[in-house]
Amino acid sequence: ALGARIVPFGGFEMPVQYTSILKEHDAVRKRAGLFDLSHMAQFALTGADVGTWAEGLTVNKVANMKPGQARYNIFTNERGGAHDDVIFYRLDENRWLLVVNAGNADKMWAHVSANRSGDVELTNLHGERALIAIQGPRSVEWLQPYVEAELAPVKYYTCAETRVKGAREPIVIARTGYTGEDGFELFLPSQEATGVWDLLLAENRENGLEPCGLGARDVLRLEAGMPLYGHELTEEITPLQAGLTWAIKFDKPAFVGKDALLAQRDAGDYARIVGLVMEGRVPARAGYPVLADGVRVGEVRSGSFGPTIQKNVATALVEPSAAAEGTRLEVEVRGARHAAVVTPVSFYKRPKG
Repeated sequence: ALGARIVPFGGFEMPVQYTSILKEHDAVRKRAGLFDLSHMAQFALTGADVGTWAEGLTVNKVANMKPGQARYNIFTNERGGAHDDVIFYRLDENRWLLVVNAGNADKMWAHVSANRSGDVELTNLHGERALIAIQGPRSVEWLQPYVEAELAPVKYYTCAETRVKGAREPIVIARTGYTGEDGFELFLPSQEATGVWDLLLAENRENGLEPCGLGARDVLRLEAGMPLYGHELTEEITPLQAGLTWAIKFDKPAFVGKDALLAQRDAGDYARIVGLVMEGRVPARAGYPVLADGVRVGEVRSGSFGPTIQKNVATALVEPSAAAEGTRLEVEVRGARHAAVVTPVSFYKRPKG
């Protein structure tokens, strides 16, 4: 009804864009954008052993999370590669919400089900629960009139159960997101989602709230240096290679892939994800070769024009000899070589305050 260009994605029909990627991107950076992310898979976890059970399958700590906390994490395989990157939300002592990527929904449900142990019950809510995100500097202002919870005191990466105008049942609201901006994600029953979406949009669009699709979301997350599964993380690309060392808690007694990650860390000779800024007007795209002194040293994993910084940016998986900040490389685009320089992966950080 909003004129979105729809494509199949993860078993859902998803909007790539409503108006234009640039317009939607601009709305999120300057005001706020509204995203329908109901394709993301939601699993309910209940039981006294969820925290300790999950710690054995993931690189980050889970058991020490307090009710109301959210935490980024990665499920790893025995080789240290990533099954998926996820977020755990602890709702109370015995109830948790786990959100996994849409493309990994079936794989991850099979994985957690096959490895379930102790006092842990799993419920697959994929397709039954919706997810709406409002992202941007005016998110608090535009969302507050519709929810009972006081939003301003809610800290980044925390969650709460509350009520929202337009829905009959309580919802989970979290100050998380995937754009590099402030914002909230609303987890709610699918039958309640359209009413809430329509209400938020109808009353705020004239002020600049824009419906946003997958296209803007991908460029926003790339500018902010956030990994996308299948690009910066895969079953072969480990969290260490992806630059997510901060999320790996090697002091945990044991978790799947720990030995492989320790060996990789200690050897230090692994290819790793870096940021690239292209020096010309030609954008880099996933799969393009990366060269140093004419020799291939890696490949582009994600690439786009970054509207906020007005430069063509990319991530690339390169050999350690080519990974130092400031290293001059080339990206091969349709047979021609274009200059690039290695930078930190986060190309954009939102202004404080």
